[in-house]
Amino acid sequence: MTNGVMPDIRHTGVFNAPIDKVWNAVATSEGLAAWFMLNDFEPVVGHQFHINAGPFGMSPCKVVEITPPNRLSFDWGKDWQLTFELKDLDGKTEVTIIHSGWNEDAVTEFGQPHAAVRGNMDKGWEGLHQKLGMYVEG
Repeated sequence: MTNGVMPDIRHTGVFNAPIDKVWNAVATSEGLAAWFMLNDFEPVVGHQFHINAGPFGMSPCKVVEITPPNRLSFDWGKDWQLTFELKDLDGKTEVTIIHSGWNEDAVTEFGQPHAAVRGNMDKGWEGLHQKLGMYVEG
């Protein structure tokens, strides 16, 4: 770790679903709502939207990169960035979810240090990655 920077959370797996189906699950409001959180996402760079983070309220986001059907990134809250990387594997899709922006010196909008939250978020993304897989394979 340098300057408090902590490693990104990364989860990668292969789903038995075509890349277009997986892309629709990560790059549409309806798709994200089905396995992640309710939102008003639109797949347009610069679009500002919110995800409903339950007890933590409406969390502001902004689309920063979209390259269909392979990569989507959006800023989440004041510190984080969420990226979905998709790779076509002849009818199956490799999906990597990257949650970056972790810093041991930073505190979330809801007052918790990044160092205290990161482990729970890592476990949460592991479960969400599996939930995404069940959604696109179902």
